[in-house]
Amino acid sequence: MSEDAAGEALSALLALMARLRDPTRGCPWDREQTFGSIAPYTIEEAYEVRDAIERGRPQELREELGDLLFQVVFHSRMAEERGWFDFTSVARSIHEKLVRRHPHVFGAQSPGGSSGEAPAGALDAARQSAQWDELKARERAQLAREGEAHGTSGPPPAGPPGGTELSELENIPLALPALMRAAKLSRRAARVGFDWDGPPQVREKVMEEIGEIEAALAAGGEAGALAEEIGDLLFAVVNWSRHLEVDPEEALRAANAKFERRFRRMERLARERGMALETLGAAQWDALWREAKGQG
Repeated sequence: MSEDAAGEALSALLALMARLRDPTRGCPWDREQTFGSIAPYTIEEAYEVRDAIERGRPQELREELGDLLFQVVFHSRMAEERGWFDFTSVARSIHEKLVRRHPHVFGAQSPGGSSGEAPAGALDAARQSAQWDELKARERAQLAREGEAHGTSGPPPAGPPGGTELSELENIPLALPALMRAAKLSRRAARVGFDWDGPPQVREKVMEEIGEIEAALAAGGEAGALAEEIGDLLFAVVNWSRHLEVDPEEALRAANAKFERRFRRMERLARERGMALETLGAAQWDALWREAKGQG
């Protein structure tokens, strides 16, 4: 698709969004939406993009990317209505950010540029990742400084409530899946030295947390106490994964997929033998599980 065609398609989508939000001629449902009401759909669409990728379905991927783009357009339109920013500034901002965060590609080129030769001594992937983190940290610091002078006509500043002191844990989205957010929190803390020496020490912490769950159970198993201790265990496992260079989110997704495959196989085996699932005892389930595992 040519740049002109892409621009025309995007302009048509922006015009459609404006029409849907029109105070007198728009859609009642679209007019009633807020950032809060739309946010769950935005998250859902992002997951549906990933699902289409994992299932290897290009046609679905195209549709889901369109749905996700519409979410960006929707949020941008609501922000424009409040006088905060518009879609153009969103696109310009990410363009400038990507140029700024790729000095190994664009060198000293100004943020508005669109081409350039990579500087000498291009970074390998590991050094590039470290540089990316450093640039992001600088940007967070800049956001905190800008928050001091932030007006009341726009969105709230990015810094913590009640002040502009920057935390190393700044801007880790609350809406992330808990496992993913735990990994990000622990990586940020580790960057400033709050970390274990290595995997053996984290394993000790994992075992300590298991012991605390057992102690909570021995004390009567109060629901709140158990939830807290299990949360601590999960957070420790996330840190162990990080030290072992395993992505915990990906590991759990893979474990989910493996469990689903095996359980579906057990269901098939049971159906083939005329066995009703709800009537199976523990020993029968165990035998089916072992058989399904052996087949996989």
